Amino acid sequence: MSLFVIGDLHLSFSDPSKTMSVFAGWQDYQEKIEKNWMELIKPEDTVVLAGDISWGMSLQQALPDFSFIERMPGEKIILKGNHDYWWTTKKKMEDFFAAEGLISMKILHNNHYRYGDYGICGTRGWVNMPGEVQDEKVLRREVQRLETSIQSALKEELEPIVFMHYPPIFATNFNYDILEILYRYKIKECYYGHIHGRSAHELCVTNTYDDVNFHLISGDYLQFVPEKVL
Repeated sequence: MSLFVIGDLHLSFSDPSKTMSVFAGWQDYQEKIEKNWMELIKPEDTVVLAGDISWGMSLQQALPDFSFIERMPGEKIILKGNHDYWWTTKKKMEDFFAAEGLISMKILHNNHYRYGDYGICGTRGWVNMPGEVQDEKVLRREVQRLETSIQSALKEELEPIVFMHYPPIFATNFNYDILEILYRYKIKECYYGHIHGRSAHELCVTNTYDDVNFHLISGDYLQFVPEKVL
């Protein structure tokens, strides 16, 4: 039994016009995801999908992408990315998944999931990218969600591992509100996606910074091979 993570699948079975294959490094990416997943992941494994999962604009539109994920082995824990426009309330998503027989997908949203002695925690996060304006209300909400998730794991005496979509640090940009939570709770491991392209990847923190081990796990950076966490 192992824990894996990958972000930014950007599945487009629901809308082939939005395929990422037109971008460098994304050729045949959906086929690569399936091939690598089937070779690596066993039914008893767990895979965290760190946002930007489907281009579908609603749950129904995203169903072909969810069905693809459902066919893949392992339990999947999903969190929201900035392009997951289908995302709605946790109850609506759980009801939809149950009605469609999507039994292997669990939603990480103001909660955690136990994995041995660890707690799988996280949230989408918020922007700290050059040229992107932060929405203070949304940022405060994401900070609260991250803290709630971490606290829920600590209440069960689990060691939190944090998964996010947005990077807490990118180049010389720091999301101090998010980082303060990581530091306060002494988080050791933080996984994030969102960043695409070789030149942008080179600006990412992918090592230990202020005692937190940061890991970039966007799909193209991993060449669509899920990364083993534990």
